[in-house]
Amino acid sequence: MLRKLIASGVFALFMMGLVACSGGDSEEQSPAKSDIASEAISESAGIEIAPALGGDVTAVPEASASTGDKFGGKLRVLGGDPPTLDPALVSDTASARIVLELFSGLVRLDNALQIVPDLAETWVVTEEGTVYTFTIKDGAQFSDGTPVTASDFKYAMERAANPDTESTVAELYLADIVGVMEIIDGEAVTTSGIEVLDDKTLKITIDAPKAYFLAKLTYPTAFALMKSNVESGGQTWTDNPIGSGPFILEEYRIGERMILARNENYYARNAYLDTVEINLAGGVAMAMYEADEIDLTGVGLADLDRVQDPSNAINRDLVSVPPGFSTSYLGFNIEETPFNDVKFRQALAHSIDKELIAEQVFAGLVLPAEGVLPPLFPGFNDDLVSLDFDPDKARALLAESSYSTLTDRDKRIVITTQGTGGSPSLSIEVMADMWNQNLGVTVEIQQVEFATYLQDLYRNRLQAFFGGWEADYPDPQDWIDILFHSESPRNDGNYSNPEVDRLVEQARTEQDVVLRTQLYQEAEQMIIDDVAWLPVWWDTQGLALIKQRVQDYNFLPMTIEIFKDVWIQE
Repeated sequence: MLRKLIASGVFALFMMGLVACSGGDSEEQSPAKSDIASEAISESAGIEIAPALGGDVTAVPEASASTGDKFGGKLRVLGGDPPTLDPALVSDTASARIVLELFSGLVRLDNALQIVPDLAETWVVTEEGTVYTFTIKDGAQFSDGTPVTASDFKYAMERAANPDTESTVAELYLADIVGVMEIIDGEAVTTSGIEVLDDKTLKITIDAPKAYFLAKLTYPTAFALMKSNVESGGQTWTDNPIGSGPFILEEYRIGERMILARNENYYARNAYLDTVEINLAGGVAMAMYEADEIDLTGVGLADLDRVQDPSNAINRDLVSVPPGFSTSYLGFNIEETPFNDVKFRQALAHSIDKELIAEQVFAGLVLPAEGVLPPLFPGFNDDLVSLDFDPDKARALLAESSYSTLTDRDKRIVITTQGTGGSPSLSIEVMADMWNQNLGVTVEIQQVEFATYLQDLYRNRLQAFFGGWEADYPDPQDWIDILFHSESPRNDGNYSNPEVDRLVEQARTEQDVVLRTQLYQEAEQMIIDDVAWLPVWWDTQGLALIKQRVQDYNFLPMTIEIFKDVWIQE
């Protein structure tokens, strides 16, 4: 899903990778990107990565306490207003972080990023791999005590697919289910592909065996919804949502604060915290942390030296944060001039010095991105051939392109980025300056509020855009297929390559992991060669400050539910 790149407080830890721990002799041979990321995650706080995703890790030392002693207290964080709290509409990390605390699905990702039961007790898959039968847990209930039934899942998924809901993500995560596309296209309102056998049993039939399908059910579009709650509340039903997650929405004042309270009717062990208080009014995170107004924050460059000083009392609060499974990139609307010329896009790519940006703009705290998939992510290709910084080649490609024949109007380039007020990100300004110095190409930078950015992006109103993508589930399909297949609704740059389409379509049903990975890697190389995206950087290991009284707060490389296990040591 799209990352909110302009963020504050704890959410910035996951969205921006604020500070990384780098080092080593510059004369030594550079390690592979996957090795760098693996080392960063293996030394990070509070995360277990399954062997397929990187091996063992060391967790943060934990205080010991009996389960009963853990209940109570509040966690205070600094955040931003989510664009939506409707599971059917979630398309960004800011929204997902809250929705995942309020609602539950059939399955979820655990801290090791493995698929585990959520509201489903068990599931059975037919031998041909197209029919999934789920049994709902005894005791599964909404926050008002109403039992969760199979019908609540059918309602939620069919509602997400209904055109009246205006979901931009339903097709991405539900279209594998038989009959869902007919609902999306307005040709039906229900489907036999989602069948309620009884209150406890749900059968889902997909159009072909797909290794990633179960992972898609961890996305909010498949979360259980109470029909009466949604329909009685109308357009404002999320003001008082009744979910089945570990927390309930106790209070929400836009631009001021949000309070999540423990769901006393949660089907599993209740959350330890009484409340999570999210400050939405803004502020200087470090100052708020030192004034004991919030319990955790990312560390910015300006504060790096002093927080790493062992003689500074704040140093004891310092913890490592694993790199996120995310990529920051420049996107182009390939149907608009001058980006409809591949040689022009290649010229732009070869004129960007990503190493300089990483070392001088970010002080070595990010990695230059060479491809779409981030290091350590399943399917990452250490042998991918990137379009390296080469000003001479860039100028030659520009000369071969149609750019010089365009009118001044058609040469105009506007890059849209998230943000309001102040100066745009220095990294974007530096890239614009590189294009101007190396190619003579002039770029304008436009900042818009995050919700507006999302709306304009999804409606293909942007000529060029700076963004970030964070994995929804640990499978390359979530990147290569969802973002670059010509018919994908999340193909925001209108990229179209029949050979890429063929490869990802073949990968959808390929059951051999090695062959499937090869298909995605071959497609990724074509995507990079075509400059459908211009990947700029990947996050590396970050640093955060967290109060000593906060226990079992897990920093993870993906957005999943995290507050349930946190407790306060008084």
